[in-house]
Amino acid sequence: MSRLGMPLGAVVAIIVLTVAAPRLSLAQQDGIPEPTVQDVDPGIDHGSSEDLLDYQYRRQPVYYRSDYAPGTIVVNTADRYLYLIQSPTRALRYGVGVGRDGFQWGGTQKISLKREWPDWVPPPEMIQRQPYLPRWMAGGPGNPLGARAMNLGNTVYRIHGTNAPETIGHAVSSGCIRLVNEDVIDLYNRVPLGTKVVVQHQ
Repeated sequence: MSRLGMPLGAVVAIIVLTVAAPRLSLAQQDGIPEPTVQDVDPGIDHGSSEDLLDYQYRRQPVYYRSDYAPGTIVVNTADRYLYLIQSPTRALRYGVGVGRDGFQWGGTQKISLKREWPDWVPPPEMIQRQPYLPRWMAGGPGNPLGARAMNLGNTVYRIHGTNAPETIGHAVSSGCIRLVNEDVIDLYNRVPLGTKVVVQHQ
C-alpha cells in the first residue's frame, strides 16, 4: 500500500495515464479542426516562387468554361484553385491555400483595397486562438500576408501572398485565400479595385 492508502499499482497507473495523456492545442480544445498542413510561424520566410510548387498548382492558362465576365476571379476551395477569367472558355489558373474546416466560406465579394507589402495585424479572434502571435508585424519577407494583399469587401478575408509556399494546395488558413508571392504579385497587377470575386465552397 502507498501512503495515500491506494495499492501501489493503482498509483503507478494514474501517473502513467497522466504522463501519457496528449496535450491538446487551443484550437483542439475549442473544437476547431487543425489545418491539413503545418503553417509557418510569422517572421520566417520559406520563399516566394512557384518553382517550389507541384506542377498542378503553378500559374498556367487552362480551358475553363464559365458565364462570368472576363476579369472575374473565381476561387474553387475544394480544388484549391483560383481562376482569373479571360474568356468564356479560358482562364489563368493559380494554385491557392484556403481556409481549413470550420473557416471555409462561399459567396461573392469585390476587391475593396489593394496593398503592397502590407503590415499584418492579427484580428482579436486569431489572437484568442493563438495568443503567442505578434500584435503587429511590418510588411516584408516573413510576413504572413506576403508581398500583396487584396481585401474582399467589408469582410476580414483577403487574397494575399504567403511566407509558406508549401501550404499551397492545402486547407490551412483562417479563411483567407493565399498564393505564393510571385503569383499574388502577378494577380495584383492584373486586377483593379472593384473586381468581382466568387468563392465557391462545396
